[in-house]
Amino acid sequence: MTLEPTPEVLFVCVHNAGRSQMAAALLQKYARGRINIRSAGSAPAESVNPAVLEVMNELGVDLMQAKPKKLDDPMVQTADVVITMGCGDACPIFPGKRYEDWNLEDPAGRDVGAVRKIRDEIDVRVRRLANDLVPDAYQNA
Repeated sequence: MTLEPTPEVLFVCVHNAGRSQMAAALLQKYARGRINIRSAGSAPAESVNPAVLEVMNELGVDLMQAKPKKLDDPMVQTADVVITMGCGDACPIFPGKRYEDWNLEDPAGRDVGAVRKIRDEIDVRVRRLANDLVPDAYQNA
C-alpha cells in the first residue's frame, strides 16, 4: 500500500491577522491532521484582529496564541496549494503550484457582525477545499 503525501496548504493575505488566520484555523479543525496548513502575510500585523479572535471563539476555535507571520519564498515553494486573499503582487508565483484567489472582504476595521459574515464565507470555501484535498475531511468535525 502506498501512502499518499500529506497535502500542504498555505493561506496568504496582507496582514495575516484576519482572513488567512481564520482559513488556516478552520482547515485545521476540519482536516484533523490530514493536511499540513500554514498562513502568512506580505506585511504582517503585530497581532490577530480582536474581532477575528471573538468570532472564531464562537466556533470553539482559540486563536489567542496565533501570531502573524511574514510570507517568504520557502513557504510558497513547499506548498501544494496557495490560497491568496488580497495580497496582490506581493504573493510569489512558482510553477507547479495550485493557486486560488479568494476575493474576500478584509476584516480590518470591521465590527464583529461583519467579521462573522466573512468568517462564514471562509468556512464554506474551506470546507470545499478540505473535501477536495481529503474527501470527507470535515465530516463530524
